[in-house]
Amino acid sequence: MFPLTTGLSVGRFQPFHLGHLEAVKYILTQVDDLVIVVGSAQHSHTMEDPFTAGERITMIRLALKEAGVDSNRYLVMPLPDAEFHKVWVAHLLSQTPEFQVAFTNESLTGRLLKEARLKVVKIPFYHRDTYTATEVRKRMLNNGDWEALLPKKVAAYLKRIGGVERMRDLSVSDKTI
Repeated sequence: MFPLTTGLSVGRFQPFHLGHLEAVKYILTQVDDLVIVVGSAQHSHTMEDPFTAGERITMIRLALKEAGVDSNRYLVMPLPDAEFHKVWVAHLLSQTPEFQVAFTNESLTGRLLKEARLKVVKIPFYHRDTYTATEVRKRMLNNGDWEALLPKKVAAYLKRIGGVERMRDLSVSDKTI
């Protein structure tokens, strides 16, 4: 019997969009299990990070369930930022289950993991010109078709929690400071 291979993927998921979903599905073709880390878990209610860690975890779980991904194959967990980049990997390793390979396209995350001698693999981008959380947030603010960029259950969840209204309130708050 072969040992299980566990992968790790870190993201802010602000919000979790179809590009993220395709990345998770790809990673699960490469490993047996996946630890999905919701990074910057302490941040919310800002223009860059409008959603809480709990909301982001809910989005991921809804999207993966909608896509038919076996919930026994992944774990979603929050991780607050470490104060210094130099200790971030130790912080990550102390808070996550053991993994053999990390998947990321984010240059700083990849650099820090490689410096710690961990195996890092890039993820194929899925229509990167369209599927970005920045684009979703921009469309939410400008009455664009943001729902087309998200799994249906995530779009419905964001409507239910007033995600668009939150983004608009945050944009007004940021302009008055």
